[in-house]
Amino acid sequence: MSAERTFHSAPTSTYRLQLRPGLTLDDAAGLLDHLRRLGVGAVYLSPILTAAPGSDHGYDVVDPTRVSTALGGPEAWTALADRAHALGLGVIVDIVPNHMSVARPDANPWWWDVLAHGRDSVYARCFDIDFDSGPILLPVLGDDGRAALEGLTIADGHLVHFDQRFPLAPGTHTPGDDVEDVHRRQHYRLVSWRRGDGELTYRRFFDVDHLAAVRVEEPGVFDATHAEILRWGSEGLADGLRVDHVDGLSDPGGYLRRLAERFDGWIVVEKILAPGETLPASWPVAGTTGYDALREICGVFVDPEAEPVLTTLARDHGVATDVTAIDAQARGHAAGELLRAEVRRIAALLPPEGADPRQAEETVAELLASFDVYRSYLPEGEGAWARAVRTAADRRPDLQPVLKGIDRAVRAEPHGDIARRVQQTSGMVVAMGTENTAFYRGTRFVALNEVGGEPDAFGVDVAAFHAAHLRREATEPHTMTTLSTHDTKRSEDVRARLAVLSELPGDFADAVRRWSPRAPLPEAALDLLGWQTLLGAWPIDDERLVDYLLKAAREARLGTSWTDQDPDFEDRIRSWPDRLRADADLYAEVRAFAETLTAPGWSNALGQKAVHLLGPGVPDVYQGTELWDLSLVDPDNRRPVDHDARARLLSRIEAGWRPPVDATGAAKLHVVRTCLQARRDLDPTGYLPLTAEGPAADHALAFARTTRGSHDPALAVVATRLPLTLADAGGWDDTVVPLPSGPGPWTDLLTGRTLVPTRMDGLVTARLAEVLDHYPVAVLARNRPPVG
Repeated sequence: MSAERTFHSAPTSTYRLQLRPGLTLDDAAGLLDHLRRLGVGAVYLSPILTAAPGSDHGYDVVDPTRVSTALGGPEAWTALADRAHALGLGVIVDIVPNHMSVARPDANPWWWDVLAHGRDSVYARCFDIDFDSGPILLPVLGDDGRAALEGLTIADGHLVHFDQRFPLAPGTHTPGDDVEDVHRRQHYRLVSWRRGDGELTYRRFFDVDHLAAVRVEEPGVFDATHAEILRWGSEGLADGLRVDHVDGLSDPGGYLRRLAERFDGWIVVEKILAPGETLPASWPVAGTTGYDALREICGVFVDPEAEPVLTTLARDHGVATDVTAIDAQARGHAAGELLRAEVRRIAALLPPEGADPRQAEETVAELLASFDVYRSYLPEGEGAWARAVRTAADRRPDLQPVLKGIDRAVRAEPHGDIARRVQQTSGMVVAMGTENTAFYRGTRFVALNEVGGEPDAFGVDVAAFHAAHLRREATEPHTMTTLSTHDTKRSEDVRARLAVLSELPGDFADAVRRWSPRAPLPEAALDLLGWQTLLGAWPIDDERLVDYLLKAAREARLGTSWTDQDPDFEDRIRSWPDRLRADADLYAEVRAFAETLTAPGWSNALGQKAVHLLGPGVPDVYQGTELWDLSLVDPDNRRPVDHDARARLLSRIEAGWRPPVDATGAAKLHVVRTCLQARRDLDPTGYLPLTAEGPAADHALAFARTTRGSHDPALAVVATRLPLTLADAGGWDDTVVPLPSGPGPWTDLLTGRTLVPTRMDGLVTARLAEVLDHYPVAVLARNRPPVG
């Protein structure tokens, strides 16, 4: 039994750890003192329930009733929670209610029982299976036909196909039976992997055949899958939950209400909000996991003046730039091909009013691809549903009669099967179409191509940034905010460097036009992505670069794909680093260009980090990003972190060292520690935009917040925007930021300097040429000594 729970409210901040066999619960417990010293409010763990053998991420749960023994088991989990609470840290855990792994049937006892007993299994209602359509299709074979079954045998009472085992239903096998006859007697059929997208009879997570959806909308299934999770809350082990892929659930609102009734803690949901979209008001959660904040914070460091130059470069390069058209095409492919099994299942539910099966499928696919948000939540948010129906009708007037039939059926039964399945599937279509495909096709400026991003809006202006933060503080002050996650397409520091390109778009365009003919990648969108990636992640080793580009190319499906790989195309990707180095002058030019981005990239990185950590919401620090981190999309961003190196630097900072802004990244650690400790100690609330005055006012981003025990704003952040053009214009000159009035002096917690009054009335204006002479950011507090 854990110690009595003492952490009831939202944490001041979180620090995400990606657990795996190399970073177990015991290992995580060993990091807790370091996190406390850093100023973290809560340790935030990736999923800890039993996952598929060899899992390195935990999202492929096979047994929701047990903490993973590979991570240390229940004893290690209890010890970590006790240790965290003794140190004053909260514990947040990621949970996966939408799906379970079925890649290894013998590893998942529930799935094994369903395969053995079919619809008579006690676990049959746990999975979203269409038993009326015949045997459960398992896409594990290389092909269909007798040849594909040559490796099929019976051994130890199981059906065996090479290294995979499957159960035999009772009474379906006697010694001497032909193995193919025994196979045909089962509640399942082993079929070609190519049939997965179009014919499966169980709902999946996206198009991943080995992740089967779970029906947590059923009270009994909820109880069975959440008993262990709810115990963590009742026994004081977990203080909060992050709910994965909430859009995949049949009834997200109903699920969250049931969860909140029985888990007394902080709950946030992984939910991608479109610009201007808000969570349904009926959801009893603190907010999202923060991709909306990421879009705003990173966007305000991008120069919108670069848009026409980079658009021209992309068009001249042969890269599509119409974001709406790119999205529509990619989503259409996701709905019509990758998720055809789900589309066919929905189409089979439609009223039989004149549409043939093919037309019904086309109509469903068009509707799924027409949402301007990830999904609607009927009967709330009816507007999103109505807009999707109108968009689909405008695109395909020939489908209007069937669309009207769907609309009537859904409005008549907003909780019925058609409404439920369309809404569940639309989010998958948007994610697979936009995030996983369109973002790799429309590569005009990939700093904008981020989860929750808005590539057709070139950056965020300061006024819009402040407006968004004011809304967050007023409506969701305890939502999570983030800059990097295990799912982001590139890390915050890569985006910070890429933002610098928006300050010199002409130079970048000229460079690409020189470089590309000398060492091209085999497709235009990939080529433009490649040069941006090289500059943003420089220096990057060949293996990481090639692995990333191969994934990008397969996701884009413009020259190769996951299911139809082109060896020649992919060999040209693999040879790219060697071809770059073979042209010594080209390689030197790329290196020189990358180095010009380094210092301003550091400025952007420190600015967005300070703004993130001290702005409204609960900021999350993704593992390792307290130093410079130039990671790309997973699995690159899930690489092991050298926590020992971070601890050594932290000790020096604790001893009074104020590090320079250099390649060590210690300056970022200093900013992170200062901000997290200030947040923990001062408990900021409210939000007051501060407006700079002077010739470089547009380059300052500043706000103030009220702190515990103060009626006046007593904490302020000042960050530098667009550092290259600032330097070109001569620097800050006489630019100042007036600070809010109130008793006591202001101190910069990063440098330890106290600001003196600069006006006769005793008010302080921060002269930016002085305040930002050591760091491109300042963290100002009234009546507070610098962080020691």
